Amino acid sequence: MTEPTPIVHVVDDDDSLRTAVMRLLRAAGYEVRGYSCAGEFLLAKPGQTSGCVVLDVRMPGPSGLELHAAYGKQHDALPIIFLTGHGDIPMSVRAIKAGAVDFLTKPVQRKALLTAVQTALVRDAEKRAAQHRARTLQSRYENLTRREQAVLAHVVAGKLNKQIATKLEISERTVKAHRAKVMEKMQVTSLAELVLLAEQLPKSTQPTEHGTLDPID
Repeated sequence: MTEPTPIVHVVDDDDSLRTAVMRLLRAAGYEVRGYSCAGEFLLAKPGQTSGCVVLDVRMPGPSGLELHAAYGKQHDALPIIFLTGHGDIPMSVRAIKAGAVDFLTKPVQRKALLTAVQTALVRDAEKRAAQHRARTLQSRYENLTRREQAVLAHVVAGKLNKQIATKLEISERTVKAHRAKVMEKMQVTSLAELVLLAEQLPKSTQPTEHGTLDPID
């Protein structure tokens, strides 16, 4: 399935500058959308597709920095490149520390803008790939039965089949059968792979020898 084309969102209340930036980006082959204020941008629900944001700092209503502070907390927030005619060093440091890709000044140089956009799109693609891997891994784990999750917890903890059998009060043969099903459902071919995947699960669902993964039938 083909991934949707990334969109570069340009948020600036200066109509002429916004138009110029959008024209430059389109000439470079990007799909672009423009907004005159933070509210208009948020109403468009930009994070539903991949891309990035070229964001002015000073605008009517919420400033670019305020938008970044609030928007950046969303799980699907796009990477942001600040573009301003009123920036200073403390402001740029604050923006970068808050996660901005770059802090560019007007009038922006074509090469600097295109480089920043490319960096932002790569960052967004990597984030989305990581989120997809996490969802896939979580789905595999949730497909395990409670008993299989219990066996997985003990395997990851380095327990031998005999020890697991004693802990869960089942036979070694049953432990081996569960281990095989765990390997199959988690789609791994080695113990090392299984342990690595288990470590990548969210902390709240990582296999543990305690709590909900005690003996269950």
